[in-house]
Amino acid sequence: MNTKEQFEQVITTCRSLFENKLKDYGASWRIMRQQSVTDQIYIKANRIRSLETKGTSKIDEDIRSEFTAIVNYGVIGLIQLHLGFSSTVDIDNKEALVLYDKFITETKELMYAKNHDYDEAWRNMRISSYTDMILMKIYRTKQIEINEGKTIVSEGIDANYMDMINYSLFALIKLEYGTEF
Repeated sequence: MNTKEQFEQVITTCRSLFENKLKDYGASWRIMRQQSVTDQIYIKANRIRSLETKGTSKIDEDIRSEFTAIVNYGVIGLIQLHLGFSSTVDIDNKEALVLYDKFITETKELMYAKNHDYDEAWRNMRISSYTDMILMKIYRTKQIEINEGKTIVSEGIDANYMDMINYSLFALIKLEYGTEF
């Protein structure tokens, strides 16, 4: 499989989980403020790092499920940036999936452009490096949130969410299809 096929496969898995959770909970995440979405991603990334460091888990969820959650919460973050948070669940499942597809496509297209320029360097990185990069992006995002979304020379929250999603997709590809290292 080539990179695009691998990306499509892991995105399909993430989207399927997102869709099934919509069936269970609806778009209940619409009430989350931006900072809460960022903190939810932090919880997932921190658990991955903890498992990588400790080498063991006391609950039956591996890092694959956490990277999948980062993808989906990253998309939720992009949707929340676009719509703003709500005091109620104000979109139905169909609209949530349309927005999911819009933002995952934008994120995927960004990866394809960067992948061209960086010549698939991500394939030679370790999964633990993706974890560290995601955590760094979270801390950057938190600082931008403290600054009320304003930056002087840096990319915004949306770019950081997209990078977190793409690093998670890289990890999912490596977990699914193996690594060179």
